[in-house]
This record gives sequence, structure tokens and C-alpha cells, in this order.
Amino acid sequence: MFRWPLLLLCALLAMPSAVTAAPLARVLDEADALAPLRTVIVARDGEVLAERGYHGGSPARPTNIKSASKSVVSALVGIAIQRGLLEGVDQKVAPLLADRLPATPDPRMAELTIGHLLSMQAGLQPTSGRQYGRWVAQRDWVRAALAQPFVDDPGGGMLYSTGSTHLLSAILVRVSGTPTLQLAREWLGPQPGFAIADWEHDPQGIHLGGNQMAMTPRSLLAFGELYRNDGRARDGAQLVPATWIAQSWRPRTRSIYTGDGYGYGWFTRRIEGRDVRYGWGHGGQMLYIVPALELTVVMTSDERTGTAGSGHLQALHALMARIIASQDGASDIARDG
Repeated sequence: MFRWPLLLLCALLAMPSAVTAAPLARVLDEADALAPLRTVIVARDGEVLAERGYHGGSPARPTNIKSASKSVVSALVGIAIQRGLLEGVDQKVAPLLADRLPATPDPRMAELTIGHLLSMQAGLQPTSGRQYGRWVAQRDWVRAALAQPFVDDPGGGMLYSTGSTHLLSAILVRVSGTPTLQLAREWLGPQPGFAIADWEHDPQGIHLGGNQMAMTPRSLLAFGELYRNDGRARDGAQLVPATWIAQSWRPRTRSIYTGDGYGYGWFTRRIEGRDVRYGWGHGGQMLYIVPALELTVVMTSDERTGTAGSGHLQALHALMARIIASQDGASDIARDG
């Protein structure tokens, strides 16, 4: 039902004249044409410029951020390395999860590293997409993820798989002795506004690394602000190592669907002439950061909306281009209203 407004908006936003001088308030007014859109929050240099709810959405209501939670799992891995719980991204996975490996593992399993899991270069057959339902129907999600056949060598092409980030969640539990949700609340909780309302877990109680995490759009903004500010909380406390953020934002592979770069739980692309880092969840759950403009933007959508092929992702990128244009080059911060 929303296809024609979506296509019309994409066409308008693709025109050079449409991404130049529109005030932020007008940009957000016109975003109402995107039927799946539920919320938008725009912040610059730590100050919220605009909060909008669309079609019944609210920035204060928890929503499933889907795979945007992979960026949160990446942060926890970086903190675990900084705290000495993990050796680093080159640490091998097999010794950490030896009791969950297949009886006769593929020899390539010995080469699989934490970094490969973070960058979606594990080489294992993905558990996402059409395979997702079958994977989560298993009694042991960790064992099932490790039992997937290798379809590429570790370090090869990008194979997007929630199974990879779930293995990271299992590893975090193994080395810390603490549930991943508790780690997130302890390690990231000092950032004002950050809170996870709920997080699904597997039959063994391991929280689902990289999916089914509920938080408010405001909480997702607080997490994004932590990364925009080089890992420092609002009070100046260093929660995520700045070096880890730089590593996470360095592309190591590219999406076969969009061509965008992918680092450790973050996508990268150019939008409106600016380098943008973003987390992306199914249906259009987005966290954008534009470091050069000190800009952080959250967008959430109806999770029933399709993925890249539906056109909604492109429409959100186009909306982001207009938001950037409303702020880029302005001598004063352009506010909503």
C-alpha cells in the first residue's frame, strides 16, 4: 500500500535540487510519506534537534532494533578485549567453544577468528535469511551455528549471518561468566539514556547476538552518541576504546546486496558527499553517524517491512541525505521548528 509514495519520495530525494537547502522541519514533515517509518531522531554535537513519531510510533517506546544490535555486540567484544577477557580479533574461536564443535570439524574451523565473526567473513553457511527459522528451531543455537558447512574460507567474502554474532555472544558468556545482557547493562549502562528493555535468548540462556533486542529509539541514540564521541560517555568516562571504534569503522568486506563496506558490526557508505557509518536492522531500524558533522540520527520502521530489495532502505538513505543537507554548511545548527 505504501509502494507509490515510497517510489515518489525516492525519486524526489534522488534529484540534486531536493537535497540542498530544505530546513530540517520540512524534511521531517515530508518524511511522513514513508508509510513504514515509525520514528526519527536527529542529534548534533550531543544536542537533540528533532524527535518525530510517525504512524503511531514513539521515540519513547521500546522497539525491536533487529540486526542494528550487531553494533552493540561489537562494542561488547571491543570492551572485552580492552579488559583482557579476550586476546584480540585474531584469537581463534575453536578453543573458546571446543565443547560445542562438531565431532569431526572441517579443518578450516581451526582458522576461524573473532575478527572473522565480527566482519561476517566466517566462511560458514549463513543462518540468516531463509535459513534463520530452521536455525532458531534447533535445541542448541551455538552448536548448530558451528555445524554449518563451510562455503568459503575464513576471511573470504561477506556472508551475513546472525549465527556469527551469536557465537560472539556465547564467547562473551564463556570468558566472563556473565550473561551478555548483564554485560551490556554494566559496560554501556553508564551512558545516560542507554537501556535494553528486553533481549531474546537461546534455549541455553545465551542472549541472541545480533537480533531480537528491544530498546527505545532514544536509547539507540544514546548508544550512537557514545560512538560519535569516540567511546566517551556524556560525563567523559571512556566506556568503549576509541581505537576499537576506529577498527570497527574500517571496512574489511562489502555487502553483496548494497555494495557498502562492512567493518566490525557497522556498515559504511557515502551519503550526500559525507562518510557515514551505520547500523542496520531488518525492516529499517537504522543508526547513522556522520563524524564530520557530529551528527547522529536514528530511524525506526515497521519491522514487517522488507529488507534491501523492498526499496525502503534506499528511501531511508535518501531521507538521511536530506537530513545531512539540512545541516551541512550551516553556520548555526538547524533545529526542527
